[in-house]
Amino acid sequence: MQNFKRWDDYLIAEHELIERSMAVLQNCLEDIELSEDINKVQMGRALDFLLQFGDKVHNKKEEEILFPRMGDKGVPIENGPLGVMLMEHEAERLLLGKMVAALPDLEAMDLEARLQFKAEGMDYLKVRAEHIWKENDVLYPMGIKLFSPEDNDHILTEFDRINREIYGEGAFAKFQAMTEEVEQGGSGARKLIENLSYKELDAVMEALPFEVTFVNADDAVSYFNRLDKEKIFPRTRSVIGRQVEKCHPAHSVETVKKIVSGFKNKTLDKAEFWIDFRDDKVLIRYFPVYGDDGEYLGVVEVTQEIGAIQKLKGQKRLLDE
Repeated sequence: MQNFKRWDDYLIAEHELIERSMAVLQNCLEDIELSEDINKVQMGRALDFLLQFGDKVHNKKEEEILFPRMGDKGVPIENGPLGVMLMEHEAERLLLGKMVAALPDLEAMDLEARLQFKAEGMDYLKVRAEHIWKENDVLYPMGIKLFSPEDNDHILTEFDRINREIYGEGAFAKFQAMTEEVEQGGSGARKLIENLSYKELDAVMEALPFEVTFVNADDAVSYFNRLDKEKIFPRTRSVIGRQVEKCHPAHSVETVKKIVSGFKNKTLDKAEFWIDFRDDKVLIRYFPVYGDDGEYLGVVEVTQEIGAIQKLKGQKRLLDE
């Protein structure tokens, strides 16, 4: 945990992380009207951080802890400085939400729509920058004069609670790492899978409700899940290292070779088959696997019984009994 002794230092440090992501967003917006200069990955990461951390973590601390405490000390919430801060939080939230929703279609937008997207982004940056200035230079100094040492300790404790509830122990270090990923923009950025231990990753693969097989770039089987468990198409450890054409009936070998060839030369992006098998419908899907640099790494095969899925009707929502 970052060892902050004052609540305002805590929030100002978070402002610095927010400003770093704002700088990335501004850079991404500069030449957005030129399609070849659009970096959707980096822009998406910046927007995600500004919304998920800047609003749902940082602003949450102010709205649920700081502002009510200042209100208790006599600072008016409505028609006062705190009311202005809350209105600006909402304005930021709406602008970010709108940009996040529009981002997937950015490349397909005409020039007018892109310029509108850019204008809304610049509006957000202006609102947020002025908001940070008001808090750092006016609101926080006001709070320092009002709060006792006990208030300070209570606020810090509550800030840490919010961090832990949302991101667990070591949250501030995670925020710093997120900011660095935003700045890297996909170049050398930390992969989400690095958050998983080998034990967790293996357990995830074993918990999947379908069978997964991976054939590497040399056309050899190198992995399958549900080892030593009942499978739709039984296979044992001896299949590991076997050439993929040796794992299929003779009459289907040529089809398998065509699929793999299509994946390697990138003329095919998937292959799907479904059959009736043991009183169920079985869906078999093949997908090419490429590295970040586009290098062909292999084929993943996903096999699933879908008879029960085909019978689904209507809706069952998450909270429905």
